Amino acid sequence: MTQDDIVDTLNDLIETSKDGEYGFRTSAEYAKAPEIKDLFTRRAAECGQAAAELQTLVRQCGGKPEDSGSAAGAVHRGWVAVKGTLAGYSDKAILEETERGEDTALASYRKALEKALPPDLRAVVERQYEGAKRNHDQVRQLRNMARAATS
Repeated sequence: MTQDDIVDTLNDLIETSKDGEYGFRTSAEYAKAPEIKDLFTRRAAECGQAAAELQTLVRQCGGKPEDSGSAAGAVHRGWVAVKGTLAGYSDKAILEETERGEDTALASYRKALEKALPPDLRAVVERQYEGAKRNHDQVRQLRNMARAATS
C-alpha cells in the first residue's frame, strides 16, 4: 500500500468521522429526551476527536488531511432535517436516521480495515471502528426502546 493510498484511506475515515460529528450534533438539536440529547452531544465530540486523531496521522504520512464531511454526509444531514419535519422530530425518527448514519460509518471502517494498513495505523482504525460499533449498538438499543414505547 503506497503512502497516497494510506492518506486516501485515512481521509475517507476523516470524512466519515466529520459526518458523524455533524450528524450527531444535528440530531442532538432536535432530540427531545435529555438522555438522547446528551448521548448525541457526547458522540459528536467523540467523532470530532476521532477526526482530529486521523488528521494528525495524515500529516505524519505527509498528506493533506480532509477538514470537512462528505457530500453524502451533507445529504444525510439534510435528510435528518427533512425526515424530522415529516415525523414531527420524534426521537424515534431521529434515532432511526442516526442508526442509518452509523451503518454507513461502520461500512467505511470495515472497508479501511480490508486494506493492508501499517500496524500502527491499523491499531488506531480498529480502535475507532470499535467505538463506531458501540455508537451504533447504543443508538439501535435506544431506537428499539423508542419503537417499543410507540407500538
